[in-house]
Amino acid sequence: MNDRADIVSLAEGFEWDEGNIRKNWEKHRVSHIECEEVFFNSPVIVRKDAQHSTEEDRYFVLGRTDTERLLFLVFTMKRNKIRIISARDMNRKERKTYEQTQEDTQV
Repeated sequence: MNDRADIVSLAEGFEWDEGNIRKNWEKHRVSHIECEEVFFNSPVIVRKDAQHSTEEDRYFVLGRTDTERLLFLVFTMKRNKIRIISARDMNRKERKTYEQTQEDTQV
C-alpha cells in the first residue's frame, strides 16, 4: 500500500527548519530544493515509519530529484505542510526497491 495519496495529497507546501536544512547539507550534501523535487517526480514511494512514530507520525520517502539523484527522506506533517526531518542518498537496498518500483510502473 502506498500512503502517498493519503498523506502527500493533504500537503499545502513545505515547512523548513533552518537546523534541518543545515544538517542535511552538512552531513549528506542534500539541499532543501532537492528534497522538495522528490515529491514532484515519479515514481515516489511513501511509507509510514511505524518504528520511529512514537511522538509523531513519521514517513519515509524514496524518490528522485530533477537531476536523477536518488534520495531517502524522512518527514512529518505539521499544519498540513511537509516538514523534512532528514535526507540522504539511498543505500543499495533502497535503490533496488526504488528501481523495481520504477520498472513495475513503466508502461
